[in-house]
Amino acid sequence: MILSRTTAARLLTAAITMAMLWVIAPSCSTTRILADGEYRLASNKVEIVGPESKSLDASQIQGYIRQKAKGWSPGLVVYNWGGKNHPNSFFTKIFRSIGTAPVVYNSAMVDASSANMANRLEYLGYYWSHVDSDVKVNGRKVKVTYIVTPGKRYTIRDITYEIPEDGTFREDFMSDSSAITIKPGQYLSEAALEAETTRGASVVRDMGYYEFNKNYYLFEADTLSRDGTAGLRFIVNNYTRSESPSAAKPFYKYTFGNVNMSWPTSLQIKPRVLRHMNTIVPGAPYSEDIVNNTYNRLSALRLWNGVNIDLRVSDKEQAKVDCDINMTPSQLQGFKINFEGSTNSSGLLGVSPELSYYHKNIFHGAETLTLSFMGNFQFKPKQDVRSTELGASASIGFPKFLLLPDRLFKRAVPRTELTTSFNYQDRPEFKRTIITTTYGYTGSHKNFYYQFNPARLSIVRLFSLDPVFFDSLPKNPALANSYMDHFDFGMGGTISYTTDSSPNPHGSYHYIRFQFNSAGNLLSMFNGSMKADEKGRRMIWNTPYSQYFRGDLTLGKTWRFGKNDMYGLATRLEMGMGWAYGNSFSLPFEQQFSGGGSSSLRGWSTRSVGPGNAKPDKVFVIPSQTGDMKLEANAELRFPIIGKVAGAFFVDAGNVWLMNHKNSETVFTVEEGLFTFKNLAESLAIDTGIGVRLDLNFILVRLDAGLVIHDPARDPGERWIHPDGWFGKGRGFAVHFGVGYPF
Repeated sequence: MILSRTTAARLLTAAITMAMLWVIAPSCSTTRILADGEYRLASNKVEIVGPESKSLDASQIQGYIRQKAKGWSPGLVVYNWGGKNHPNSFFTKIFRSIGTAPVVYNSAMVDASSANMANRLEYLGYYWSHVDSDVKVNGRKVKVTYIVTPGKRYTIRDITYEIPEDGTFREDFMSDSSAITIKPGQYLSEAALEAETTRGASVVRDMGYYEFNKNYYLFEADTLSRDGTAGLRFIVNNYTRSESPSAAKPFYKYTFGNVNMSWPTSLQIKPRVLRHMNTIVPGAPYSEDIVNNTYNRLSALRLWNGVNIDLRVSDKEQAKVDCDINMTPSQLQGFKINFEGSTNSSGLLGVSPELSYYHKNIFHGAETLTLSFMGNFQFKPKQDVRSTELGASASIGFPKFLLLPDRLFKRAVPRTELTTSFNYQDRPEFKRTIITTTYGYTGSHKNFYYQFNPARLSIVRLFSLDPVFFDSLPKNPALANSYMDHFDFGMGGTISYTTDSSPNPHGSYHYIRFQFNSAGNLLSMFNGSMKADEKGRRMIWNTPYSQYFRGDLTLGKTWRFGKNDMYGLATRLEMGMGWAYGNSFSLPFEQQFSGGGSSSLRGWSTRSVGPGNAKPDKVFVIPSQTGDMKLEANAELRFPIIGKVAGAFFVDAGNVWLMNHKNSETVFTVEEGLFTFKNLAESLAIDTGIGVRLDLNFILVRLDAGLVIHDPARDPGERWIHPDGWFGKGRGFAVHFGVGYPF
């Protein structure tokens, strides 16, 4: 769909108006549908008092309130629009289906909540606690305050251990004593004891004691001491808490017995691939860690909807554990579609579709084939201004390290990735092609991910240069050296860590990611055997090779808060820098940094920001502003609206800059685009805006409208932009359509 500048401005104004309506909507009723004598539970509050108040946080017990309150939300207002007189009418059903029902106050749940929290306090080690309630009624709304007085806590004075002498059990158990989390000087609590039994039982099972579990633990505390301390007996019995001493039996160390693997015959996969993933060996000592490792390795093949490892004591041999591994295949083939679109106040439209096909078992050895096709089209309606970019790539991944021994990686499943791609771009100024091939390794372990490409080759060719563009290149040596044929051979990689690796995290999490590329260092060792051009650059196939280093660090954190974590604050900081040296005077254009777009500075279109305070380069009909370094920060407040529709308010700030590259003849810079700490504040591009998200579970569709607040490309004194300048001529706003969160 093509939007004119006027239409886009009207849509943006309408969106802002709707946001304002949500602000004033609290004046609408949220209690209309309540029956006589009913009240809406508006809030629950926990107030902690007493000598132990500073040691307890309300969040530790707030979840044990039996009746959850719902504060004001647009959904409550919409639900009440349906009224209560005609519950079966069409509009009432619509309003109630998309709205949020109020919580009807139940006084009995207040007493139950008080008792629930008191029990939780005792579990946490606060004995003889008191929980009182204060109920306040305001019209048809009720606010409940729970007044909590935590009870007395006991410090563990000393610990005595009583462990059975069955075989080597006592020796094995005490070998882990330094890791036991219960220690003298700590506060006594059932929560701490329960956590230790879970941890300790897992360690003991990993030692070979298959049948051991936390029910064999028993603790006895002597709290009669007058000094507020307690002596603790740490007991491990050879019978469970629910059994009598007569049921006692020795603890045996088990070994693995028969191991069977099964999967549907419809899945054509080489059995040796699955055997290689399995680390459970008949006759080997039983270990829970080995079982978990096998599960993780098989799951990493990406072939299964589920992997189930069933363990049972052998009925034929004593102290043997038989194992059945059952695997359920997932869909082996499929397509993925991605689409982004944008427009801005200059009338430039852009669409970026992408289609991918994947096959997870192309050669019957869990090899993954991926074929991708992408396009990037920018144009101005009714004008002969357009840019076309087309690309295709093919990659295949093997579930092993080619050329390296797999025995180095017993836990994680490494992958070897071979990728080749072709990119063609037709711009008003030139046409160019890029052929890229990479050979690399990828892998992950828990929340850690890495990708290392020891070999990466790119060949860039430019042709059909516009005469005006060609004549302008000598005036800007940095630009001239970026836009020329070049040969790029080097290495690169990505290292990342996240506290939540799920595709759509529902809680608070953070991540860190570092990417790097390096080129030309290996080739420079053979400079003596290469011919040089008129500028002294060494050539391969009559093309100078590139030599540079480029690094990019991204830090991100998302906080979830509010009832059921409905609200979120997502933040991101990105810092990147590239440096050309040796055989290169500047970074290749494909390695330079850019800003603007649906996942960057959303008040601008792609590649339309910077560098620094420099004016937009008029050489480019369609923006292509780049730099040697980048600094960008983003913050986005996410909140629910109605049903699957959510909103966002965001602020973005950053830019790209040039570095002061030199040789003996000239300085390859644009002065206004240079990075200096002195002009950092004035050269920051800043925008704000609002967004709407539609979460369909399998896909999230996003529409963002960004408004420019500070434009460093304008003249001093005109860089701060007032609202009346957002919809005028020039760069005032941009609207972006995308799939998935921007970060």
